[in-house]
Amino acid sequence: MADLSVKIHDMQLKNPVMTASGTFGYGLEFADLVPLDGLGGIIVKGTTLHPREGNDYPRMAETASGMLNCVGLQNKGVYHFCRSIYPEIKDIDTNFIVNVSGSSPDDYAECASRLRALEKIPAIELNISCPNVKQGGMAFGVTCEGAASVVRAVRKRWPKTMIVKLSPNVTNIADIARAVESEGADSVSLINTLMGMAIDAEKRKPVLSIGTGGLSGPAVKPVALRMVWQVAKAVKIPVVGLGGIMNALDAIEFMLAGATAIEVGTANFIDPTATIKIRDGINKWLDDHGCKSVQEIIGALDA
Repeated sequence: MADLSVKIHDMQLKNPVMTASGTFGYGLEFADLVPLDGLGGIIVKGTTLHPREGNDYPRMAETASGMLNCVGLQNKGVYHFCRSIYPEIKDIDTNFIVNVSGSSPDDYAECASRLRALEKIPAIELNISCPNVKQGGMAFGVTCEGAASVVRAVRKRWPKTMIVKLSPNVTNIADIARAVESEGADSVSLINTLMGMAIDAEKRKPVLSIGTGGLSGPAVKPVALRMVWQVAKAVKIPVVGLGGIMNALDAIEFMLAGATAIEVGTANFIDPTATIKIRDGINKWLDDHGCKSVQEIIGALDA
């Protein structure tokens, strides 16, 4: 057995495999299929200050080598999470990380503040791909100023580990990463979904209810790898890689590109046990290649 443990700021992970927000519920939904305490971390579905209904159906569509979604952050709000979900997950021996979303920096900060008192929540992941209502719906994460404004506001009210999830729908993702690092981000995760579209030619209408949605799955992996590699060279904080990771070899590639840990998303819809298979596959690859620790391959790309 190789040593699979990694560290993201103050948060120790048993292994580098985490779940991507929105693809694993609150973890409890997978408890009969996956030993939850065998994962490095579980990033729960997007949580907002107030309840959200999400977008109308249809809001998911299969595409070539991937899927589109426009769920719209449907959730019952942070108060429901604290009151009803947290008591059910707090004694499970893994890291539960809350993905925090909002429509203004104050929304993000207030949501994070409500989570601060929960002892068994060691970290949050800021989803800065949410629309900034004060800027006409433009996502915070597509400008350095917008991304920095969210991190700055949350940092004042969240003392524990803060991971910032970056949008790939930008010109230079390294600039965004440096901007959030300068405001106190402890780690960055990337990539979030790429904007895409599916059309029903017979109906001459978009497949998704709002026209466009986020593309995920194997189709985005080359883009995600490139961006992880660029960001890992641009910042000093740990990078978490995601985007089309379907098996252990995919995960190894992300770590070679500079990712300290990885998140598994779309693969969970195809195989609910994908995370554990990837964890075990990473260990086998390390053993087969004479590596005693996963640390030996992080950022070890010969390029």
